[in-house]
Amino acid sequence: MAKDAMSGCAVNNFEDVGENEVPFAALWGELQSDFRQLFSEDVYRVWFASLRPAKVSGDSLTLLAPNEFAAIWIRDNYKSLIESQIAKHTGRNISVALEFADNRAETAANPVGQNQRANTASRCADAMQKFDETYSVNSKNTFESFVIGPGNQLAQATCVAVARNPGKAYNPLFLYGATGLGKTHLLQAIAHEALKKKARLKAVYISTEKFTNEFIKSIQENRVSKFREMYRGVDLLLIDDIHFIAGKERIQEEFFHTFNALFESQRQICLCSDRPASEITGLESRLVSRFQWGFIADIQAPDLETRIAILQRKATAMNLELAEDVIHLLAKGVASNVRRLEGALNRVAGYMALKGRPINVADAQDLLKDFFSDEQRTASIGQIQRRVADHYRITLADMLGKKRPARIAFPRQVAMYLSRLLTSHSLQRIGSEFGGKDHGTVIHACKAVELAIEQNPDVRRDVKMIQDGLR
Repeated sequence: MAKDAMSGCAVNNFEDVGENEVPFAALWGELQSDFRQLFSEDVYRVWFASLRPAKVSGDSLTLLAPNEFAAIWIRDNYKSLIESQIAKHTGRNISVALEFADNRAETAANPVGQNQRANTASRCADAMQKFDETYSVNSKNTFESFVIGPGNQLAQATCVAVARNPGKAYNPLFLYGATGLGKTHLLQAIAHEALKKKARLKAVYISTEKFTNEFIKSIQENRVSKFREMYRGVDLLLIDDIHFIAGKERIQEEFFHTFNALFESQRQICLCSDRPASEITGLESRLVSRFQWGFIADIQAPDLETRIAILQRKATAMNLELAEDVIHLLAKGVASNVRRLEGALNRVAGYMALKGRPINVADAQDLLKDFFSDEQRTASIGQIQRRVADHYRITLADMLGKKRPARIAFPRQVAMYLSRLLTSHSLQRIGSEFGGKDHGTVIHACKAVELAIEQNPDVRRDVKMIQDGLR
């Protein structure tokens, strides 16, 4: 035990290191063990693994986070929990402060350093512009323009960590989620942020389809070695829509070796898909396992508050003045994905430019009726369950129960498959709607139905009939 420099009281497990030294004491190891038990491995790695004690003074402890975002996030979400865990070990109330590594003070006192930083910023800006032009990337897809909500906050935070420490933080990074929820935005934001820090970083952003086409072309033109040299020599590889690699044996073989070369040399790989790697039918098991080596983050559809924030930010960027009730109408009427929400806003902007006046709720309702009707046609899990139960002539109670005869089990799997296909709900949510099944059961159901559709024309016809009816 050490004595507090200010009060003279004993502080269990803190070493007497003075106010400005790093107290690498036994207490911190015990707290880290607590955090591992309190949180999932993913949450622990994102927020607590890199957190370090920096200073103890009186009844306060300063912790050092790896960056400003992490410091703010931990302060806003976990500060009280950290303080309660410290109190549990020490028997005292110790206030926790969060800081992050920063060299702004040094730069301000060093004019030469300021000039060097300005030159570096200029080179980084040029590198970002070249990257955007080379890969047809949207320069507006940055972390600053990404609206954070409950459905994407973990994915966004992980992407920030990857961008600031490529190849070291979470490698590979695998993002998945339905169409139009921001996966591409985050991938491109990673590149922009990484290039902002290091102009000479070799970054490549490419869709799986283009990657495949380039490989095929390299075979035809007898320059496979140049293709491999290009993709295995990058520092940051960002692959969009990796699920399109499914079923393509030769390209899977090539990507397998590319993945290994990058991973073994500690260079960053970022992938995104519309589903988890384990659900991609036709993907080799060795690739599935590698995609799961690093960090996996799903992106859910934005909630109402997030949709309102997205609309407000985009309207401001477009110099568009919208009444609050119109924004709420759009946010409530278009809930499935961000891309459709942007489409609705663009239509409103076009209307206002054409008419030369603001739009009211009645005008917006009429203008966007097709957007709203499409959203209303989106099936709920309950509607899917009822439609499938009617088609296979079983009761809804059987659908939600635990009976496992084939006449009940397969329709239940079909309903799970369609729930995954036609809604944006997570695997956990779908499982809970089927009598508390776990996400593994839902994954197994989806794979079983996909296989049956491939092999059995009758199943393919039945599933299509149900799907068309729901739409």
